[in-house]
Amino acid sequence: MSEELHEECGVFGIYGDDAIAPAYACYNGLLALQHRGQESCGISVNDRGVISGHKNMGLVSEVFNHEVLNGLKGQMAIAHVRYSTAGGSVRENSQPLVMRYVKGTLAIAHNGNLTNAYDLRKELEHRGAIFQTTIDSEVIAYLIARERIRAESVEAAVAKTMQQIDGAYSLLVMSPEKLIAARDPHGFRPLCMGKLGHSVVFASESCALAACGAEFVRDIEPGEIVVVNKNGIVSMNVNDTKKCQKALCVFEYIYFARTDSVIDGISVYESRKEAGRILAREFPVEADVVIGVPESGIDAAIGYSEASGIPYEKGIVKNGYIGRTFIKPTQQERANSVKLKLNPLRSVLEGKRVVVIDDSIVRGTTCDRIVRMLRNAGAKEVHLRISSPPFIWPCFYGTDIPSRGELIAVQHTIPEICALTGADTLGFLPPQCLCEMLGKEHAGICDACFSGNYPTVIPDKMLEGKERGGVDFDKPLPPKDSTCVGKQEE
Repeated sequence: MSEELHEECGVFGIYGDDAIAPAYACYNGLLALQHRGQESCGISVNDRGVISGHKNMGLVSEVFNHEVLNGLKGQMAIAHVRYSTAGGSVRENSQPLVMRYVKGTLAIAHNGNLTNAYDLRKELEHRGAIFQTTIDSEVIAYLIARERIRAESVEAAVAKTMQQIDGAYSLLVMSPEKLIAARDPHGFRPLCMGKLGHSVVFASESCALAACGAEFVRDIEPGEIVVVNKNGIVSMNVNDTKKCQKALCVFEYIYFARTDSVIDGISVYESRKEAGRILAREFPVEADVVIGVPESGIDAAIGYSEASGIPYEKGIVKNGYIGRTFIKPTQQERANSVKLKLNPLRSVLEGKRVVVIDDSIVRGTTCDRIVRMLRNAGAKEVHLRISSPPFIWPCFYGTDIPSRGELIAVQHTIPEICALTGADTLGFLPPQCLCEMLGKEHAGICDACFSGNYPTVIPDKMLEGKERGGVDFDKPLPPKDSTCVGKQEE
């Protein structure tokens, strides 16, 4: 992806026994979820009621080694990878959070953003709570601890907490005796369950189950709480009282999730290929070759090629070792970062009319460099196709989509964006085709970043800062061309 949108994090948990080393299972699971968070990671283990752990800033392979993992002994564990969309990028905000309170010890790992976290935090602070982090997850932990004092069980406390919090959360809670998985009533973020021998495994994506050798069992339903202990597995659902409509983030399929994952019964790979087929149908063009911007643009490019009959080629090579750790101290080096991460194959591009597929355009700060890179490699024409609709609204559920004033599709029409990128033509996936991309007439998705139709009420506090750049959040967008394809003036 050319502009590096990020999702907040990924979670992994296992309830096992002495036959399996939970820390190693978590390590393998986190490696598979590394794409969901690359700032910090952590593992907490439960050894017969004693909870301990290790976490730090950095990639999974940097934070953990054999010595650390061998010291994390236990029968169950939860783990987390993080990218900060709410709260700062500091070690204190890394997860899992381990909390000691009057009833014992709890560990918590959370993926998503709460929309009412600010109000809940203020209410807790006025009652004497002292927070050690700036993340929503600590608010959830405090609420569970408060409810547990009165509730008959940890899962009852989790259910009571779910009645108070709004927004996105896929949640793992580990007590001395239980492992609990919960998904918010809208199902904004994915969460699934697997089986590894006699052990029960939870993960943000099915690819993480496969990474530790577990067999996929099913997805956790929106509003569902699954409790695992020595007596087996119990399920309960808070959606019976909340009556929420499902709203899984559609960008999981477009970009966030790994290609080999299956989320809520839908293959990520097949959905991306279908997006490419739709683009070929909606915005055909005469061309010689189809290429994809690594990584998530590649699947859509294959679909475009299949539907159009234009051959697919690997036209761009990605350097997988340039990323989070690459330091760009000057503007010139920042401008050159695309060249360091992506390199065109001249033998594929020279003298060709090229269709290039990318997953999105956010600020529009790098797609022009990709187009220029292809032209410099000899491409005769460059036709840019985007496998998502234009971003015109920010996200409040855990995706770091910037303020409206920074979104290029808010500031410019589609033909203007085409001219700014330097492409010959430009086509975005039509918003009305998102459900078709998933192969379902009513897929139960959240497309608020494209439509502005938020599944929950967004408090005024969360709107602050989202109108930067002179764009009023409440002001409707100016009328634009109805077409999703633009062409440069001759």
